[in-house]
Amino acid sequence: MTDLNLGQGERIDELQRNGYVIIQDPSRFCFGMDAVLLSGFANVKPGEKVLDLGTGTGIIPILLEAKTRGRHFTGLEIQTESAEMARRSVQLNHLESKIEIVTGDIKDASRIFGASSFDVITTNPPYMIDSHGIKNEMDAKTIARHEVLCTLEDLIRESAKILPPKGRFYMVHRPFRLAEIFCMMTNYKIEPKRMKLVYPYVDREPNMVLIEGLRGGKSRMTVEKPLIVYQKDGKYTDEIIEIYGY
Repeated sequence: MTDLNLGQGERIDELQRNGYVIIQDPSRFCFGMDAVLLSGFANVKPGEKVLDLGTGTGIIPILLEAKTRGRHFTGLEIQTESAEMARRSVQLNHLESKIEIVTGDIKDASRIFGASSFDVITTNPPYMIDSHGIKNEMDAKTIARHEVLCTLEDLIRESAKILPPKGRFYMVHRPFRLAEIFCMMTNYKIEPKRMKLVYPYVDREPNMVLIEGLRGGKSRMTVEKPLIVYQKDGKYTDEIIEIYGY
């Protein structure tokens, strides 16, 4: 493992996959369970090229490289500091030949990469529309959580341009925006094909949804059995343990 200098406040975390690690800065943003669940939900076939939109720390490309036989993984990130930190994580794991981190805006993604340039797109986008109470709109955590730099429509519009016919789109989001998500996807000819709701406990409301879309697909969607995160005693369920790789 290469010894890279860490910035102030940064730390190195184990990923429990292939001995991989990741650099994170809690003052900016740390990846959560949503990113890990998306990496387990996305179906990347051998030899495919994958683009992760709004990659942040680079967690999804790194996990997908560990879990799949995809040919190459690219992460697009608008925040310069986050993109640079993700590049250092790629270097730390000696994955420079498999993963590239690009600094750029999701709204320009199709111009940056070109039409039909990736087989698969993954994304863990900002969930919140409302910016009420935000003190600093350019704060790293705000950018990660609220649609201040790109909207859901920006994300889906650019994905539709980048994916070829039958290209696949994978996203984790919040259930309260499902109607908007499905309308936006079908409007841009990304047909919802598979959905899984994630519940913190079996008797609680779902707080995440995993969605697969197919570029130019026919109208038919499978709703998979729900994923429960915690048992009653607060321990992870067996399915969560399997996804995390412990």
